[in-house]
This record gives sequence, C-alpha cells and structure tokens, in this order.
Amino acid sequence: MEGREEEEGEITAVIEEEGGEEKEEEEEEEEEEEGSAAERGGDEEEEEEEEEEEEDEEEEDDGYQDAAVMKEKKAKRKAVGVASCADRKCVPGILYLGHVPPRFRPKHLRNLLSAYGEIGRIFLQPEDGLVRRRKKKSGLRRCDFTEGWVEFRDKRVAKRVAASLNNTPIGTRKRQRFSSDLWSIKYLHRFQWTHLSERLAYEQTVLQQRLRTEVSQAKRETNFYLNNVDKSAHMDNVRRKRQRDGQQVDERTWDFTQRQTEEEIQTKKKKKRDSVTQKHLSKARLIQQKSQSNVSLLAKIFNSKQSE
Repeated sequence: MEGREEEEGEITAVIEEEGGEEKEEEEEEEEEEEGSAAERGGDEEEEEEEEEEEEDEEEEDDGYQDAAVMKEKKAKRKAVGVASCADRKCVPGILYLGHVPPRFRPKHLRNLLSAYGEIGRIFLQPEDGLVRRRKKKSGLRRCDFTEGWVEFRDKRVAKRVAASLNNTPIGTRKRQRFSSDLWSIKYLHRFQWTHLSERLAYEQTVLQQRLRTEVSQAKRETNFYLNNVDKSAHMDNVRRKRQRDGQQVDERTWDFTQRQTEEEIQTKKKKKRDSVTQKHLSKARLIQQKSQSNVSLLAKIFNSKQSE
C-alpha cells in the first residue's frame, strides 16, 4: 500500500511538473505575442506620423503655390484694368436745364460749362409761338428759351457738374451777366441723345397733325357755307322764274324755335306774378262782400228780436 501511494505521488508530481511547464510555455507565448503587437503598434504609429508629416508638407507647398497663383492673377487683373481704363470708351452723359434765364444763348452755356469738361451737343427749347407773337406785338423781337439739354463726353464729369452746380449762381461775380440767376441742373440717368430727338420728332408730328385737323375743319366749314350760299342763290332764281310765269310761290318758314333771351324770361316771370296777385285780390274782394252780406243779415235779425 505504501508503495502504491509513493508511485501515485510521483505520477502526480510529474503531471504537475508537465502542467507547470505547459503553463510557462503558454505564458512565454503570450508575452511574445504582446511584444510583437506592441512593436507592430509602434510601427503603425510611426508610419501614421510620417504620413501626417508628408501631408502637412504637401499642404504647405500647395499653400505657397496658391498664394503665388493668386499674386499672379492679381497682377494680371491690375494690368488688364489699367489697359481697359486706358482703352475704354467714354460714355456720354446728358444734363437737363430746367430754367434758362432771358437773353441766355447756347454760346453762353458752352463757354460756362466747357471749363468743367468736354461738351458735345447742346439744345435749347425756344418759346411757344403764341408767346413770341405777344412779344412782337409789345415790341420785343428777341427769342428766349424755356429749357435745355447739354451733352458731356464723359458721364462721370456730367454727374460731378450736376452735383456741384445745382442751385448755385450762374455768374461767379456780382457784375457778371446772369449772376442773379441760379443753375437748375439735373443728370438724366440712362438718357441718350436719340431719346431727345425722338421726343422732338414726336412733338413736331403732333403739332403738324393738330394743324392738319384745324385746317381740315376750317375747310369743311367754308365748303358748307359756300354750298348753302349756292343753294340759296339757286332757290332765289327758281322763285323769280315762277313769279314771272305767274305760278304760285310758297314762302318757306323756319320750323326751329329760337332760344329765349334773359329779358323775355324775366317778363314772363313778371306776368305770372301779376296774375297770381290779381287772383289773390279777387278772392279777398269776394270774401269781403260775403262778410258784409252776413253782417247785414245779422243786424236785421237782432233788430227784429229787440223790437219784439
């Protein structure tokens, strides 16, 4: 019995030794795996850091390249802008004059405004024909203007002139002509000289059309009058011939009624008033007569009663 127990103890010790060795081997393998994983992780981290550094370097290079490209573009734009400013065509601008003083002529306007910039076309609207006729009758032969338009070669100059000269005296000195008058200037936005010519042409056509209608109306009236005169002369001749031949001539009478005058209307109203007053007077007389007859009857009745 003792021998078996010793053998069993040896067997268990051997098994324990083998189990311990296996455990040690497993622990060693685990440690090796952990070390390899740590080494791999370290390698991966290093690779990631290297990639990030490379990307940063590339971004910096791209930034430097973008800045250089932007500088080149800006320089090109500046060069193009300078060239365009030099080669750009000046757009004309038009000013409107709301008030033109008397004896003010286009030469005066050109002399006064040419100091601010190059001036193109000028147009001043003359007065109406009726005003001219009245002036001629009164002894004045000059022709004044009511409004005007001035064209500057550059619209920027026109804008500056309108902003600076509006509501300022025309003459710079006291003894200078037109010193008591003020500028009434306005810049016409997006207005062209063709618009002004179209407007003037339209006004001219309207005036001509009005004159044509007036002339045609006068012609119609004169033709109607002349036709009636011819008809009356022909009818007179026919009437005379009939009287010579001994035929009966019917005298024509007008069927229309003439409108009453103010005097006739007033006389009619007076007649109506007189008739009304006469009616009232007649009614009053009848009432008085009846009252008198009643009084006499009553007196007779009372007198007879007293005598009884």
